[in-house]
Amino acid sequence: MQLVEGNYQMTDNIDPLAIVEQYGSPLYLYDASIIEKQYKRMVNSFSVKKFELHYACKANTNLSILQLLLKLGSGIDCVSLEEVNLAMKAGFKPSQIMYTPNSVALENYFEAVKMGVKINVDSISILEQFGQVHPEYPVCVRVNPHVMAGMYSQISVGHIDSKFGISIHQIPHVMRVIEETGQVVNGVHMHTGSDILDVELFLNAAEILLKAAVNFKNLEFIDFGSGFKVPYKNEDIETNIENFGEKFSVRFNEFCKEYGKELTLVFEPGKYLVSQSGYFLAKASVVKQTTSTMFVCLNSGFNHLIRPMFYNAYHQIENISNPSGRQRIYTVVGNICETDTFGVNRRLAEVNEGDILCFRNAGAYCFSMASQYNSRPRPAEVLIYEGKDYLIRKRETMDDLVRNQVAAPILDKQTV
Repeated sequence: MQLVEGNYQMTDNIDPLAIVEQYGSPLYLYDASIIEKQYKRMVNSFSVKKFELHYACKANTNLSILQLLLKLGSGIDCVSLEEVNLAMKAGFKPSQIMYTPNSVALENYFEAVKMGVKINVDSISILEQFGQVHPEYPVCVRVNPHVMAGMYSQISVGHIDSKFGISIHQIPHVMRVIEETGQVVNGVHMHTGSDILDVELFLNAAEILLKAAVNFKNLEFIDFGSGFKVPYKNEDIETNIENFGEKFSVRFNEFCKEYGKELTLVFEPGKYLVSQSGYFLAKASVVKQTTSTMFVCLNSGFNHLIRPMFYNAYHQIENISNPSGRQRIYTVVGNICETDTFGVNRRLAEVNEGDILCFRNAGAYCFSMASQYNSRPRPAEVLIYEGKDYLIRKRETMDDLVRNQVAAPILDKQTV
């Protein structure tokens, strides 16, 4: 890991207050230059003959974000057929798309075959049934290495009790299925979790996957997932991707020699690429003093940004309307009917009603998990690209809330 001094600053001298003035609040704002910086940083950290990044698009599926990453040279990892369709709308070719679902019916895999995308299978049952129908269609096998990794239990997905992947101990069963069906496995995959603090733990999990990989004789690639940590606050730690890339490249090159073939090294970063690019801007509707707490109540809630409530995720919050004001202690909350809390006992420059608060690290798993709970429309999204601002998603309206609803026949009041 490496210590990060300070945070990424918005580039191109963009004034977020002017953006809010133009597009309203609450608002998601993304800086394309930071996505580009993170993408190039990761690509340049590895020294192997064949290397691919597949953007884990569940982090942020806005079409403009997808198109930006396509332009940078990224492939894409999709967890649903809907994400596959979005990727195609953004311009990705089927050969650039990896479909990695879990807990979906066999019919979903058959639909993916029609689309021509790469397929990642994470259960023996599906592997066997799929192979009986489509033995000619190459698949990747998702392996669960039984390694606990990730900052939160909700996003640690490679441990023994996880629903994801095929247990490393079931590889002999997998080999029997492959022999019986005659299908080709052209890749193996793992993903241990998000916000991994211990690089050595990740390397140990990777070693487990490499030991499993030697069983498969027709591999073309090995996908090690992602989960690399980004900084969330001043003087936070992040994955030293340059150091990791150097160490990992040596081991992967050694494995390719042992395997007798140059395989493609694949990672599928999501948060690592887009998290720091995003800012969530919301207005202080009420500043409320109670007997014990000073609340800043925003014109938003966990319907727009659920991560703090969902798994206690931390977002740095700043008062950008009064950045040099005297420091005071606030609890920042939303306007939802439950107790939706963004941050407790945060030190902020003095907040007045009408001030704009900025949440950092809002590029990943923020808008993508937003909802219309409390019948409140979702916010707009704006992208800063080469110094110019572009509206990339319109703010929802009341019409959007009722657009797909169908009125039921009204009961005869006399019969009630």
